[in-house]
Amino acid sequence: MALMSLHGRIAWSVEGSSVLHATPIRRFGTCPVVGWWIGLAVTWLLGPICGSTVTAQDRQTVEADHAQRMRVGMRVFRDQVRPLLLKHCWECHGGKSTKAEFDLSTRKGFLDSGLGDRDAGTRHLLAMLRHEEKPHMPHKRPQLSAAAISAIARWVDHGAPYDAPLGGGPQASNQPNVSGKPQFWSLAPLSVTPPPRLDDQDWPRTAIDRFILQRQQQRGLRPNPAASRRVLIRRAYFDLIGLPPQPEQVQAFVSAKGPQSYEALIDELLESSHYGERWARHWMDVARFAESHGYEQDYDRPHAYHYRDFLITAFNTDMPYDQFVQWQLAGDELAPQQPLALMATGFLGAGAFPTQLTEAEFESARYDELDDMLSTTGVAFLGLSVGCARCHEHKYDPISQRDYYRMAATFTTTIRSEIELQLKPGQKKTKVQVTSEGFKPTKHNADGRGFPHFYKTTHFLNRGDVRQKGAVATPSYLSVLMRNGLDETHWRIEPPEDWKRTSFRRASMARWLTDSQHGAGHVAARVIVNRVWSHHFGRGLVSTPNDFGFQGQRPSHPALLDWLAADLIHHGWKLKRLHKLIMTSAVYLQNTHSDPQRIERDPENRLYWKRVPRRLEAEAIRDSMLQVAGLLDRTLHGPGTLDPNTRRRSVYFFIKRSKLIPMMMLYDWPEHLVSVGQRSRTTVAPQGLMFINSPQIRQYAAGFAGSLRGATDLERIDHAYQVAFGRGASQAERSLSEAFVRQQARNYEQAAVSKPRAQAWTDLCQALLGGTEFIYIE
Repeated sequence: MALMSLHGRIAWSVEGSSVLHATPIRRFGTCPVVGWWIGLAVTWLLGPICGSTVTAQDRQTVEADHAQRMRVGMRVFRDQVRPLLLKHCWECHGGKSTKAEFDLSTRKGFLDSGLGDRDAGTRHLLAMLRHEEKPHMPHKRPQLSAAAISAIARWVDHGAPYDAPLGGGPQASNQPNVSGKPQFWSLAPLSVTPPPRLDDQDWPRTAIDRFILQRQQQRGLRPNPAASRRVLIRRAYFDLIGLPPQPEQVQAFVSAKGPQSYEALIDELLESSHYGERWARHWMDVARFAESHGYEQDYDRPHAYHYRDFLITAFNTDMPYDQFVQWQLAGDELAPQQPLALMATGFLGAGAFPTQLTEAEFESARYDELDDMLSTTGVAFLGLSVGCARCHEHKYDPISQRDYYRMAATFTTTIRSEIELQLKPGQKKTKVQVTSEGFKPTKHNADGRGFPHFYKTTHFLNRGDVRQKGAVATPSYLSVLMRNGLDETHWRIEPPEDWKRTSFRRASMARWLTDSQHGAGHVAARVIVNRVWSHHFGRGLVSTPNDFGFQGQRPSHPALLDWLAADLIHHGWKLKRLHKLIMTSAVYLQNTHSDPQRIERDPENRLYWKRVPRRLEAEAIRDSMLQVAGLLDRTLHGPGTLDPNTRRRSVYFFIKRSKLIPMMMLYDWPEHLVSVGQRSRTTVAPQGLMFINSPQIRQYAAGFAGSLRGATDLERIDHAYQVAFGRGASQAERSLSEAFVRQQARNYEQAAVSKPRAQAWTDLCQALLGGTEFIYIE
């Protein structure tokens, strides 16, 4: 109980978060655990009865409700809201001028402003109309009547539809016609506006800050000042390499003078080999990477780990992102003499695939495999759910069945293979899993029954049914992203004259996908910029990083997103430069201070007026414990392991789909079945219980205790806090910890436990590891 009590005293609350960490361990012995098990039991018992599958009837109901809601909104707009906007608003917001960059001319302009967001955005809009918040609208004019404001509120609540643009301009529909020009925000060409000019010249540090500050000022918000240097070094370390800084590094940075020391710190971390490990793990979620086939038998893929090693190397060497994309789709065609390029093709073959098939399942399984390759390519690089068009025209985005099957035809003859490569000069050859054409297929249990691995043609399928084949599909791409009147022939790459092994269809797709002038490159740039931003702030400028379509969220700062995407392209698609640009901005450096007034105006912090504390991911939590314990094995690359006692970084766990690492799953490790753009963040009782009962954590705590330095107990306590939290202990913490160690040592002596003082110090270190401050970054 002493350990539990100390843990509760050391843990600190996280302002503004949804976690339940206030004095957590003392509460775990009763109802939360029971409730968790009851909930799990209910899921097991009722799951087969209730099911979680959305039926066609469910979808039709949802679509009918949405259509009815929009019809009501359209009627309100036509009869009441349009005259109000034209009379009181349009002149300054889309007519004679566009003040505050708020254009009411079209529905897109209204939604891009953020004022159409239900809840926070709508509250602010109505507060301005009621003259409760500044700027009062209409500006310098009488307040609208209560009936007029009520009509606008009802219109927004019903989707804010427009029957036509205000003032008779061209309609900017939210759902563009497949055959027309892309008008939806994520598909449109980059709209690059210069960073706004602001009166406040003190807070902004980079162009990013000027975009951020402008939106804040429009809402009457002010940003926070920078966090302390102690906080900033821990934030930078965890963001870039996923490990805490050593006490000596913290002290040196805190003592350094001038802004150059912070920029030098960022440069140093970006050059660390651990940077590649940290950011490779982020991409492995997107790539649904695992090292087994999945399904019932879940046989291993012992040579798949080379794709993970490619990712680490690519990030560490700052491979241009367009090349990073191209190699994952067609490295074997674009750079066939480079082993790293062939390793990169593991992306396409990383999905689950059944190893027990009947003859009747051969063809349908192959179409499922093509769908996995295409769907993952769509969400990973374009943020578009292309796979939704397999059975019908996409319900929301401009993706037709024709587009789907023509894109799938790109992968018609693409299969998994295991080949021998000489990874480094002078080394013996190593077997590597690649996804290519013309190599011997990876062995399958159905080979003896004639499983073909691939079919020579891909057909259009009616409703996705292999028994209802149509014409043969020829390779092409998304019509809406082949711009300027071009067709697929513009990106076609012909194989060299003496080349026969592959078709170069994937190389052609890779060229289209990264062509920012005529193809899909502008979308790919938006998506990766948003992913990087999301990992630095906990939420992207688009909060649905895998869905830039109509069903996804709109960007909170569309002008900033496009500016960053254009900047990335202009500077050679270099991600390390993008990291530094973001991390040296004032918005990144902010502290976590909050106040009721700003929370009321922007409760979700969509305008980034403060820093929100975030819990570390499973990998960073485990790796940090290994480091503070002095047990971390920093060996790069190579095969992974399922051994939970391994001392290597968590990125090197062998990912077997049917045998995931329990500790990692507790902290929301993905199941590695489909692309995951953003992990869940759950808070459940077993997470806290793990810190008390896990033998691995006890081992880490023992290593931590054994590494403490100091001539006295108080000096050792202070060192423990510096190692764990990057700060010295407060006077209260010193007194509490000293009393705790003495009491625990006496308890162990009375129980005749060997090495009682060592056990007591281990208890203290275990409590520190379980503290909220250890697993959260400010």
